[in-house]
Amino acid sequence: MALSRNLELAAAAVVASIATASLIFSYQHRRRRQHIRDIKRNAETLGRERSIDLDAHSFAKRPLRDGFQSEAEEHEHEQLLMREQLSRNISFLGEPAMERLQNAFVVVVGAGGVGSWAALMLARSGVRRMRIIDFDQVTLSSLNRHAVATRADVGTPKVVAIRDHLRRIVPLIEIDACVELFSKDMRMMVTFVTTVDGPDMVLDCIDNIDTKIDLLEYCHRHGLTVMSAMGAGAKADPSRIQLADISDTNEDHLARAVRRRLKQRKILTGIDVVYSTEKPGQVNLLPLDESQAQESDEFAILPDFRVRIMPVLGPLPAMFGMAMATYTICKLSGHTIEPLSVKLRGKLYDRMQRELIVREEKVAGIPFDRDDIAYIVEEVWHGKSVLSGTSDKLCLTRWDRRRPISFQNCVCLTKSEATRHDAHDPDRLHELYSAEELALVEKRFTEERYYSQWR
Repeated sequence: MALSRNLELAAAAVVASIATASLIFSYQHRRRRQHIRDIKRNAETLGRERSIDLDAHSFAKRPLRDGFQSEAEEHEHEQLLMREQLSRNISFLGEPAMERLQNAFVVVVGAGGVGSWAALMLARSGVRRMRIIDFDQVTLSSLNRHAVATRADVGTPKVVAIRDHLRRIVPLIEIDACVELFSKDMRMMVTFVTTVDGPDMVLDCIDNIDTKIDLLEYCHRHGLTVMSAMGAGAKADPSRIQLADISDTNEDHLARAVRRRLKQRKILTGIDVVYSTEKPGQVNLLPLDESQAQESDEFAILPDFRVRIMPVLGPLPAMFGMAMATYTICKLSGHTIEPLSVKLRGKLYDRMQRELIVREEKVAGIPFDRDDIAYIVEEVWHGKSVLSGTSDKLCLTRWDRRRPISFQNCVCLTKSEATRHDAHDPDRLHELYSAEELALVEKRFTEERYYSQWR
């Protein structure tokens, strides 16, 4: 009887514990849902209080600060402050290049994890005119990767959060914050070519592939310089990030899809991209269960807009955005850089080494190992044929067949170009190539001779 009584008490205790836990979890769930609604309500109120009217925030409209008698004096003071603020950039790029950068107009389409960092670093580096386009609002889940947004910005349009933040860094900056869902509608795109004579650079930081393709096609057809971000989600290895023409991308699923879609529209090359060769591995797009779907709806900007959960490690989108900003800064200022088109090309180097041995079969051998082949291809010739600029079917051959092969006498060409080159009289190369081509080859050899002292 005593044992039976003890079992009854234990069972009652278990049932009471379950009931208590259920009440606690139910209460916590209701509190959590109410907290989410309160955050959204407060954030929306804050967002409504923030005007998107550019005139209300312009430098000339603000009251004069103490110590200044006129707007001209305050403006001159701000110019002096900005010069000191940009002193490191000026010393790196030079005065004329810095002036070109400051006068440039950049359009950033997409203000999320990639676009926000690109815009931030462009503003910090001296770009004073920007248009940022995005329809979305700041959410709690985007704070792990957004460049400037805080909890106070939740529910606020991303472009407004960026604009307000950048104005605290660069008071003289002119930002057109467009809270718009970028679409195929040409009216929004036409403003690109009618505002201040069109943009000097367009940065595509859009997630949706249909909109991305429409934007890239439009820019390509209208001669607008554009750079596009490929997939940063579900990736973690910063060493795999690459800059290349869209035709030279590999191992990136989004880049492959974009490349195929552009090919259908007769666009094969001419669009620079940032992408990653990293395979996502076990990190996949997560399904939404019912509770997640409801919570996602709490923060949805559009009715019935389903928020998919893409695992994103915050630093990777930031690095994509910084790469785009750096490339843009160099391009607009005239500071020449030539990104390596691709890496992870071990099999290519092995093949090129074997073919070079065959080409040089009449001599004792070649003085290059596989690392030397990679160095010659990537560092000296930038992964391309020096004549055609293509990275397809490359090989190495002696430039001057009267002299032994060396780092300063080995050129990267396509197979057909190399066959024609080897058959030509080395004393009459000026008949085969233009003066510009000959000068470029000699320039690369001179650069290699200079840099080889540190190898």
